[in-house]
Amino acid sequence: MRLCKAVILSLVLFFSTLCSAQLNTARVMEIGRNALYFEDYVLSIQYFNQVIDAKPFLHEPYFFRGLAKFYLDDFVGACEDFSSAIERNPYIAQSYQLRGMCHARMDSVALAEKDFRMAIKYDMRNPALWQNLGVLAIQSEDWGKAAQVVDSLILFSPRNSGAYMLRTQISLSLGDTLQALDMVEKAVKYDKYSADVYDARAVVYSGMGNYEAAEKDLDRAIELMPARGNSYINRALVRYHRNNLRGAMEDYDMALYVEPGSFIALYNRGLLRMNVGDDNRAIEDFDKVLEIDPDNTMARFNRALLRENVGDYKGAIGDYDRVIGDYPNFEYAYSCRASARRKVGDKKGAEADEKWLFKRQLDIYNKGVDAVRDEYSAENDKTRKRSDANVRNYNKMVVADDVYAKQYTTEYRGRVQDRNVFVELEPVFVLTYYRNADELDASLLLCEPLEVLNASLSAPLLVTNDERALSENEIGRCFDNINNLSKRLAENPSNVHDMMLRAANYYFVQDLETALNDLDHAVACDSAAWELYFVRSFVRYKKLEVELLDGNNGGGDYNDKVAELDYRLVKSDLDKVLDLSPGFVYAYFNRANVHAKLNDYKSAIVDYTAAIELNERFAEAYFNRGLARLYIGNVEEGVSDLSKAGELGIFQAYNVIKRFMHSGNRASGVNGD
Repeated sequence: MRLCKAVILSLVLFFSTLCSAQLNTARVMEIGRNALYFEDYVLSIQYFNQVIDAKPFLHEPYFFRGLAKFYLDDFVGACEDFSSAIERNPYIAQSYQLRGMCHARMDSVALAEKDFRMAIKYDMRNPALWQNLGVLAIQSEDWGKAAQVVDSLILFSPRNSGAYMLRTQISLSLGDTLQALDMVEKAVKYDKYSADVYDARAVVYSGMGNYEAAEKDLDRAIELMPARGNSYINRALVRYHRNNLRGAMEDYDMALYVEPGSFIALYNRGLLRMNVGDDNRAIEDFDKVLEIDPDNTMARFNRALLRENVGDYKGAIGDYDRVIGDYPNFEYAYSCRASARRKVGDKKGAEADEKWLFKRQLDIYNKGVDAVRDEYSAENDKTRKRSDANVRNYNKMVVADDVYAKQYTTEYRGRVQDRNVFVELEPVFVLTYYRNADELDASLLLCEPLEVLNASLSAPLLVTNDERALSENEIGRCFDNINNLSKRLAENPSNVHDMMLRAANYYFVQDLETALNDLDHAVACDSAAWELYFVRSFVRYKKLEVELLDGNNGGGDYNDKVAELDYRLVKSDLDKVLDLSPGFVYAYFNRANVHAKLNDYKSAIVDYTAAIELNERFAEAYFNRGLARLYIGNVEEGVSDLSKAGELGIFQAYNVIKRFMHSGNRASGVNGD
């Protein structure tokens, strides 16, 4: 995650140095990039629109607006913006790269290839560009071109594990398993701490029938990345081939724990439950499969068989009707429906099905099996691809169609795509009007100081550490609030609550600098209001996140020493909050996070403990204290805290425990930066 953030921010600085716009335009661009960094894509687009209106000749706002649209999967709109950026500056490789990715996502292979080659012209030694060109050739099944491109990449980037993994896929597609194994072994050699390479080698071993070795690799992949469902699904299939049905079931349970909507895990677990006679729970799995894919005939047929087993004959007949409607020559479905119809007393319907079956047998006898059954012929494999439409394979385990399909690489991946790569401290709490609807227990977010504050405000503030991007309507309301509060402050410039609320609205729309200006003014007017210091502390904290990464990656003079001073400014604000309002639990939590950022884990533990004493159900405080205790080697109490956090609703705590225990009681599996 940090690498992706860093590259995006370094690119931001690169473009900003090229920008010759006036100060106001540069300011709006800065705010737009802040919004982009914090995943407020809709908001960032509005800021870039303003820059485009004011300076339509600049390429940067088109590029960044295209990037925001790309994150939103608006590939058509993004493609248009990247084209506009290229018209204004045709020498930026990244514009061609991202436009090529848009074309690829829209299956415009020729246009995508043209863009990737243009990007390579301006940035010849960028591995991501060559890798994308290889993926494009794989998508087109042009194996010769794919091999040529990836071999070129390996020549100038011989330690690139991604290149070896692509070469592995090409070799497998050409049926050369020995070369595939050689390539994936090199991928493991150069990137032995990546779960992806072990997943890939497990695929090769599985194809060779070496399921024992495949399972060991998947064990390692899960140890490195325990919150990724695909590895559990793959290991479940390997265990199924080794006749370890209990282990396979446990893996499907875990896959659905971390990815509840996984089609393959639900379908295959349903089959396993069906095989061991757990009919009612198997029906529940196929119900969920049909919610995801209502037209999945094989799931419907399995559910029909199960419904008949549990005595739901009418439900079974309804499912058989749908299956026969989709596959009118599927003999077994007629036989099953005839049986169910007899059980509900529908003798006439049962006889009609049996008559059809008798006629079908005569056709097979007279014309031959091949002539009659050429539509559907079951295969001998124990598995089938998800895209397989052969209804006779209804009782086979499902595997993904192509694990490498459309896996394009870019340094511009949004933060959301990289979640679960590192285990991190739960983030700081902020005051807001907006909270995610899925937060576990809103009552835990209340505390007496905040209730007292809200009694003096026209609109109550909420507290959250799970901020979300605002909708277009919410963004509009923020700007309306800023205008209204500005009018009120013009009449009464010393109203500190209006200053604080305007600063909060500036924060919501990512104008952090202006928010801090308002807060500094408010604190100067009233140094005894704890809420002013708290709001200023988290605005400073969030601004520091961007500036620190920018400075550390060559983007300016900002460095770790300056960051330490700014963290101490945040801490100073939180100290003041606790002097003025010692019962405000979230100030202890946030100050503990600041201590952790400064690598002072002992002080962090003290503050997390103070927060827990004020709120014994504070899940985030247990989680962070658990990590802090692991960092200083206090294993027993650290695991105990993580267990409590999991009990209170932070499910990833269990993944941390599992990762920690599997790594030999070392804290290397987590990241406290």
